[in-house]
Amino acid sequence: MLELRRNPVPAANPETAVGAPSAAPAAAPKVGFVSLGCPKALVDSEQILTQLRAEGYQTAKSYAGADLVIVNTCGFIDAAVQESLDAIGEALAENGKVIVTGCLGAKKDAAGDDIITKVHPKVLAVTGPHAMAEVMESVHLHLPKPHDPFIDLMPDHGVKLTPKHYAYLKISEGCNHRCSFCIIPSMRGDLVSRPIHEVLIEAENLFKAGVKELLVISQDTSAYGVDVKFRTGFWNGRPIKTHMTQLTEALGQLARQYDAWVRLHYVYPYPHVDQVIPLMGDGHVLPYLDIPMQHAHPDVLKRMKRPASGEKNLDRILAWRKMNPDLTIRSTFIAGFPGETEAEFEYLLDFLREAQIDRLGCFAYSPVEGATANELANPVPQEVREERRARVMLLQEEISLKRLQAKVGKTIRVLVDEVGPREAIGRSSADAPEIDGVVHIKRSLVPGKSKLAVGQFADVVVTKADAHDLWATLA
Repeated sequence: MLELRRNPVPAANPETAVGAPSAAPAAAPKVGFVSLGCPKALVDSEQILTQLRAEGYQTAKSYAGADLVIVNTCGFIDAAVQESLDAIGEALAENGKVIVTGCLGAKKDAAGDDIITKVHPKVLAVTGPHAMAEVMESVHLHLPKPHDPFIDLMPDHGVKLTPKHYAYLKISEGCNHRCSFCIIPSMRGDLVSRPIHEVLIEAENLFKAGVKELLVISQDTSAYGVDVKFRTGFWNGRPIKTHMTQLTEALGQLARQYDAWVRLHYVYPYPHVDQVIPLMGDGHVLPYLDIPMQHAHPDVLKRMKRPASGEKNLDRILAWRKMNPDLTIRSTFIAGFPGETEAEFEYLLDFLREAQIDRLGCFAYSPVEGATANELANPVPQEVREERRARVMLLQEEISLKRLQAKVGKTIRVLVDEVGPREAIGRSSADAPEIDGVVHIKRSLVPGKSKLAVGQFADVVVTKADAHDLWATLA
């Protein structure tokens, strides 16, 4: 289950986006950009924006200032579909010239018709996800590119839509799993791993540009290299396998050179993840795993067609915490999946009590058009789904409060995201941007005693905790 993310409408700000050049021809055509969906879709947006800027296009700050608007959509759940359709409608109403890309572009309705053009027939073009070439063809057709592309103005790391001090690094596209509740493979295809030397070159360029936190993403990070049978590539003249473990080790070495962090997302709990835990001991590969477990009961997981059982997940979590007691585990779960009995749900609650997940999101099951789970027997009533989701989150409040209060009095390292006159906001190794908690850092009122800057690391002493956030003072 993915969490929605929407960037400010309608475009990347060329003054604040990392790598956006400050000068471009006055007559260059301007493209507005709306980016919806998960971090993987955000990386698609960054790649399109990078190509646009490389060819001399400018990014517009408003619909009115744009010659054309691109909307990168999400289509995973009903709420995401509606948000995407609303964004397309808004762009059409405000601008009129709209190209649509992203996951919703690959989705059909029950009759096999294109969802987007059925609702918005005036869009100029529709493509699916990770379709930069097709998007650029449509842009060239409807807004011819400038004669002078100013390619030399494009930095190696490209245009980024995140703040300057952190960035997402996508290591693969697609997924080989066929989970019954998910339609991502039908939109993004099977697993395609990026060559490992390309990934490491991009990572190094981002670190050189000042990025202090690299967030590794994919549909299944643990499966990196499976599609190419973990073939050997070369990095800095030495052989290196296209494999999660060797990639993580190399990223950790780069992060150490630049005093930066590496954070791993979408990690399925395969046995070889055990090899990654020892790499988390030096403060650069963070002791943090984002693992989409979805449920714990073996029968529910079987109906979901998930690749692991709850018992193995629990054993693995307990073993990992013995290897690294500071490990933070984040996960998502679905309550009220078709056929879920009260006993199966109670099994999930017992699992959570024992596993003590640090960061948890729970969704009431929502049917997704095209998903095979829709055909399962004994659907759970909507009110029961919502009631079970609330029970999970109530339990998680207790677990999270206890685990965070155990940090009071400890000194931790944080990365500063915001600085205000009385308080700075930072994140610890346990906090991924926008989805986890934050650390509120009290600033000294004495001049010169609290010099903090965005993108800076600071050591702080935790003074208070609630179920979501920490409060601290400078160490």
